[in-house]
Amino acid sequence: MINNTPSPFAEGLRRALPIILGYVPVGFAFGVLAVKNNIPPGLAVAMAFTMFSGSGQFVFASLWGAGAGVFSIIAAVFIVNLRYLLMSAAWSSWMVRLPRGMRFLLGLGLTDENFAVHITALQQGWQLKLTTLFTCNCTTHLGWIIGCTIGAFCGGLVNDVRPLGLDYAITAMFLALVVPQCVSRLHIVVAVFTTSLSIALKAAGMSQWNVAVATVLGASLGVLLLYGQNSWKTPPAEENHG
Repeated sequence: MINNTPSPFAEGLRRALPIILGYVPVGFAFGVLAVKNNIPPGLAVAMAFTMFSGSGQFVFASLWGAGAGVFSIIAAVFIVNLRYLLMSAAWSSWMVRLPRGMRFLLGLGLTDENFAVHITALQQGWQLKLTTLFTCNCTTHLGWIIGCTIGAFCGGLVNDVRPLGLDYAITAMFLALVVPQCVSRLHIVVAVFTTSLSIALKAAGMSQWNVAVATVLGASLGVLLLYGQNSWKTPPAEENHG
C-alpha cells in the first residue's frame, strides 16, 4: 500500500509556502522603509534576524525615522507585540508536554501566520511533530530575512513601494489564513466582530492598542457565545422526586 502521508519535513514546507509568498514582498517593503528612515541596511537585516515581527519592525522604522525616543519606540513595539501573549496561551495546552527549551525555541518563531497554520492543524487532530513545526518556522523566517535583505540593499532602486501593491500582500495573506478557520457560525461572528472593532478603534484614534484590545474582546465574546451555546444544548438535570 502506498503511503500518501507527507513526511514531517515536507509538511513543514507545505505550511510555509503560502506564508513565504507574503513574507518576501512585505519584507522587501520593510527593507526599503528602513533605509529611507536612515536605518543602515546591515541593521535592518539584523532586525529581521533577531526580531521576526513584521508589525514591530515597521513601527520601529517609522518611529526611528520620525525621531522618537528610545523608550517610546520600545513601548510602541511592546504594545504591538502583545498579541503574541494571547497566541502563546492559546497553544500552550498542546505544547506543555514539550521540554522547556523546545517551547522557548518554538516561541521565537511564533508569528501570526505560523500560529494560524499550526493551531489549525492541532485543532484538527494533527499529531504534534517538532520537525514540522521547526521546518515551517525556520523556512518562513528565512523568507522574511531574504525579503528584508533585498529591500535593504536594493531598495534604493525603488522610490515608492506603494504602486507595487506590496502593502496589500500581508492583508491578503491574513485573509487566506483566516477564512479556512471560519468553519462555523460562531467563528464567523467572532472574526467579523474582532475585525470591525479593530478598524473602528483605529478610526477613533487609538494607536497601537487597537489590535490587542479587539483581540481580547473578540476572544471574550467567543467564549461567552460558546458557553451560552453549550448551556442551551445541555438539557436540564431531571429532578429527583424519590
